[in-house]
Amino acid sequence: MAKVKSLADLKKIKDEVQSKMKLRENSEQPEKMVQVKVAMATCGIASGAKETMNYMIEEFDHQSIEAVVTQTGCMGYCYAEPTIEVTLPGKEPVVFGHVDKKKAQEVIETYVKKGELIDGVIPVNYKTIDE
Repeated sequence: MAKVKSLADLKKIKDEVQSKMKLRENSEQPEKMVQVKVAMATCGIASGAKETMNYMIEEFDHQSIEAVVTQTGCMGYCYAEPTIEVTLPGKEPVVFGHVDKKKAQEVIETYVKKGELIDGVIPVNYKTIDE
């Protein structure tokens, strides 16, 4: 991390942190935004979920995509960690497995931006609990 040498440097760091926090915090209307939950139980963290979460936060911010990125506990798919659950506005949640930085970029470019499913959805017959 660079040294803070002026008030401008400190303000720049503050703005960057606040921008990243905005993506992680609850918004007033999260149902109108892309929502991403990253499984951060022990197995997820050991598999790289923290890096995946940080990458997604940075990419959403960089691409100016309104999103809420949060962490959650175990989703029960330990064999497929890191796992993320993505909910697009008005759609059912979809869980993706083995999400490293490359897969996270594919999820953003194909599923988040275009609404097209990609390989890696788990389980294959994914249903919501209400069905």
